[in-house]
Amino acid sequence: MTLLFLRRFAGFAATLFVAALIIFLLLDLLPGDPARFILGINATPEAVAALRVQMGLDAPAHERFLRWVFGMLGGDFGLSATQRLPVAELIADRMAVTLPLTLVAMVVSVVVGLPVGILAAMRRGRAADTVLMVLAQTGVAIPNFWFGMLLTLVFAVGLRWLPTGGFVPWAEDPGAALRGLVLPGLALALPQASILARVMRTALVDVTGQDFIRTARAKGLTRGEAIWRHGVRNALLPVLTILGLQFAFLVAGTIIVENVFYLPGLGRLIFTAISERDLVLVRGATMVLVLITTATMLVVDLCYALVDPRLRGRGA
Repeated sequence: MTLLFLRRFAGFAATLFVAALIIFLLLDLLPGDPARFILGINATPEAVAALRVQMGLDAPAHERFLRWVFGMLGGDFGLSATQRLPVAELIADRMAVTLPLTLVAMVVSVVVGLPVGILAAMRRGRAADTVLMVLAQTGVAIPNFWFGMLLTLVFAVGLRWLPTGGFVPWAEDPGAALRGLVLPGLALALPQASILARVMRTALVDVTGQDFIRTARAKGLTRGEAIWRHGVRNALLPVLTILGLQFAFLVAGTIIVENVFYLPGLGRLIFTAISERDLVLVRGATMVLVLITTATMLVVDLCYALVDPRLRGRGA
């Protein structure tokens, strides 16, 4: 298990370094001068030069890259060029919205997707299986921002059960803050729950044809008991992969939903930073998304070893 962890952590660190290099090069090669863009076309050359020095753009590229990387290792992501605040502070404030929103969407996705997939697998070939898979396919096809607007029309405008948008800080009213995340969380969860249901059904159908299920049935277990006791756990490997990818996708893919519901999350922060050409903020926020994604996949790999003892034995 230790060898497995060391290998996965080495891959995690290498991925972060390569991602940081790619992000830096892509943003560094963008045409135009960020300092002149921020100050406007009427800025004097002296003001532009002073801002370039303040932003560190006067140094060679390799020095700027190493300074950025070592700064991030110490928790310093730089200073936002437009908001004049530490990037780490801005990201932390916005993650207080994005992470709870992601968790709400993940909980809804798991609570809905897994039971639907299991039920469809246990009713394979029957009418219930067909209906559930048609609904799942429909959920995958519906854009989450359109579903979010539909939810707003029904539950916010029509029934007035939930707010149409905006966000109340957690410190002021936790209940109101949670209510503000319900509709966007449902909008994000719909396609993810549909994908999870389809993956769970496919994995469980494959498992039910294995010899150990037939052995369990021969020992006197009913089909449902054999699936619940032995089939579900063995079908979790592909599901764990999907869950890890979904969590990373939800964190990185909230930009549209956050703009639809006017949520001050990380997605809106990145959107604003791109529109203002605040490259320091864009670079730091993007790196945080990469960190969350790679860390999630590291956790998924370690969970693989807990679910499948064969991986612990060979240190794969």
